[in-house]
Amino acid sequence: MGRVSQAQAQENRQRVVAVASRMFREKGTAVSVADVMKAAGLTHGGFYKQFASKEDLVDEAAAYAFDKPAAYSAVAIEEHAGEPGAARRTLIERYLSVWHRDHAGEGCPVSGFAADLGREPDQAARAHQAYLNGVRNLAAQLATGDDDGLAQLCTMVGALVLARAARGNPLSEDLLQAARTALTERGTEQSDPRQRTD
Repeated sequence: MGRVSQAQAQENRQRVVAVASRMFREKGTAVSVADVMKAAGLTHGGFYKQFASKEDLVDEAAAYAFDKPAAYSAVAIEEHAGEPGAARRTLIERYLSVWHRDHAGEGCPVSGFAADLGREPDQAARAHQAYLNGVRNLAAQLATGDDDGLAQLCTMVGALVLARAARGNPLSEDLLQAARTALTERGTEQSDPRQRTD
């Protein structure tokens, strides 16, 4: 079997990062390297040619998740350019949807990585910094007037996590609806979505 070209090796690495990002959000960072490599269609032995450690992969997978525009966020802003109140409402409705509840691997990395990074915040330093920036950015998209959006973010992420845990029971959709109602009835103040990198 011939050697893999540099371009193919880079493509393989990107595929592993994308697959890991999805799997970590779905199942947590306890997912094994072997399972990630299998899902990416590559051999387990090739992992250490690409990554120094699993922590290195967690770092890259988290950064990838936060760098990739989320459908619920980017589309809301694009659909309602110049209308921050409408963009905020659409963001909330899409975030607190049954689809988002059921598709953690394609969903918000704030909720997807919260438990793992909370348990071991120093294990993956780059992932932790990407996470902090992601929390700030999502809160900024929810901000209204003098409200920095942090309490709204806590409601939104908390409701999503609880709804996922209660999936299969009517309580799950009740949790999503309760949070949607609470957040969209906060008033019609204008928000100013902005990105933060500090």
